[in-house]
Amino acid sequence: MKGSRHAPVILVVDDDMGLANTLRDFLRGEGYSVEVALSGEEALSLQSNTPGICLALVDLVMPLTDGLALMDQLRKRNPELSVVIMTGFGTIETAVEAIKRGAEDYLTKPFDQEAIRKKIGRLMEVFELRSRVAQLQSNLSMYSHSFEALVHISPLMHRVVEQARTAAATEASILLLGETGTGKEMLARAIHGASRRSSGPFAPLNCGALPRELVESELFGFRRGAFTGAYTDAVGMFASANKGTIFLDEIGEMPKDTQVKLLRVLQEKELRPVGSPRSIPVDVRIIAATNRPLPTLRNEQLRDDFYFRIGTVTIEVPPLRSRPEDLLVLVQHFATSLAERYEREITVSRAALELLMHYPFPGNIRELINMLENLAALSRDDPQVITERDVKPLLDMGKSDPVAATQVDLTLTLEQWERIAIERALRQCNGNRTQAASLLGISRDTLYRKVREFKATS
Repeated sequence: MKGSRHAPVILVVDDDMGLANTLRDFLRGEGYSVEVALSGEEALSLQSNTPGICLALVDLVMPLTDGLALMDQLRKRNPELSVVIMTGFGTIETAVEAIKRGAEDYLTKPFDQEAIRKKIGRLMEVFELRSRVAQLQSNLSMYSHSFEALVHISPLMHRVVEQARTAAATEASILLLGETGTGKEMLARAIHGASRRSSGPFAPLNCGALPRELVESELFGFRRGAFTGAYTDAVGMFASANKGTIFLDEIGEMPKDTQVKLLRVLQEKELRPVGSPRSIPVDVRIIAATNRPLPTLRNEQLRDDFYFRIGTVTIEVPPLRSRPEDLLVLVQHFATSLAERYEREITVSRAALELLMHYPFPGNIRELINMLENLAALSRDDPQVITERDVKPLLDMGKSDPVAATQVDLTLTLEQWERIAIERALRQCNGNRTQAASLLGISRDTLYRKVREFKATS
């Protein structure tokens, strides 16, 4: 890419030094960064040591390794690499075979500078476009795994997010407590995304989903022949998460003998794969989570020394029923998301909202999402209005007494809860009504109208 601060590299591979250098000088004159290899072996070595290579111009006929075979090896290492075959034997058969094998294009010798300029320019524009798309996807991924993506306006969740944001800046191990479906993994990803390890991997593992005999090999990896069925070496979760974060969900399900070995890994910063005589260094941050009450976790499921090591910071994620303001915001947020996905207008009626406000949501946010997705997927109405009649069959009222289980003040009307939600959204956004409307999942005009109504009735 011309004029780029971090210019991608073009690799020229030709056993004719004079021709290779001439091509190198021409491309450098066009503003590209260029490396030259005089053999297939040298090309592979350059590829290993030059991560910026995005395009290779490869001569078809060379000693030892022909151009098509070298192209296969280069692309095996980097499937995104664009390859142009250079040949003095510019037959249709050669071009077709090269393109069938994965070449982007071909050049015939002697070279026509204008043809080279156009073809290389086109391929580098494609590379730049791919890079931009990858960056946009990366940015989107970073946002979706950030604290900003945690939709909330309640004081309870605000305290949780502030605790997590503070802890993210440290290297402390974190233990997340909370019922199933409260969003513990999403919070863990946000912590990772805000930490110094954000460029490293985030590796989630559900300890409760693994058979007891496989926990150790899944965590630490194993060597071929370590046990029946170990036909090849395998990298464990900790090695794959090196320099990053490992999220251990349902940590209370981890066997106590494995806890001892994991404690040693955390203290000594090295691990030994199952069946290996040697240890390997590892640098991983632990974020653990459980849906068990802390007293049960400590008294029955975790060793004290292990608990103190992984629970340096303990954060409790509140259930949805204890933060009704967030329920209002989340319903609007998910309805908007579903409307975008299904490309039609989706709203929730006031009667349906009233019913949802008085339901305890034992499955928390996950249950709310599944409910709304179910209703959106099974409807073709445009616009679709989710009504009380739609919602009621999906509420598991028999699972728990909604009045006893919920912490919502049942004396408050939906209008009163809306007022509370709007006031808190405005406070959270420092009075910015546009931002508050976005947070609430409503239009700015609706927010203005609501504010005027509240003032008129106060």
